[in-house]
Amino acid sequence: MNNQSKSKVKLTAKTQALVESELRRGTSKSRIATLLDVPYDEAVTVIKRVKESVRPDIGDEVRFQFRRYTIVGRIEKLLNNSAVVWIYWNYSDRAMSDVLDERTVVNFKDIQEFVQIAAKQA
Repeated sequence: MNNQSKSKVKLTAKTQALVESELRRGTSKSRIATLLDVPYDEAVTVIKRVKESVRPDIGDEVRFQFRRYTIVGRIEKLLNNSAVVWIYWNYSDRAMSDVLDERTVVNFKDIQEFVQIAAKQA
């Protein structure tokens, strides 16, 4: 039997926010399925859709945490599950400037939000 139907779970803003939040925490797919109250296979489909919708692009500006400090930067290169980010030190906690290079690798799950810094500078 071929069971390749689309997910029955609607990807509402609430569902997307829940899945994003749980993925950032490192929650297992089976736990997310339980939280969504759907079968595991259906949850995997939803998780995949959420991951694709939040995957950043080169040039995106992002905010992320590193050792409880807020860092802001622009994505220069995409890797499999992470990105090389050029840090904007004018918008980041300077305490980390001795620890981090101008460029650093950030896991997608650690990106807290997308920001628009370049537009503010223009």
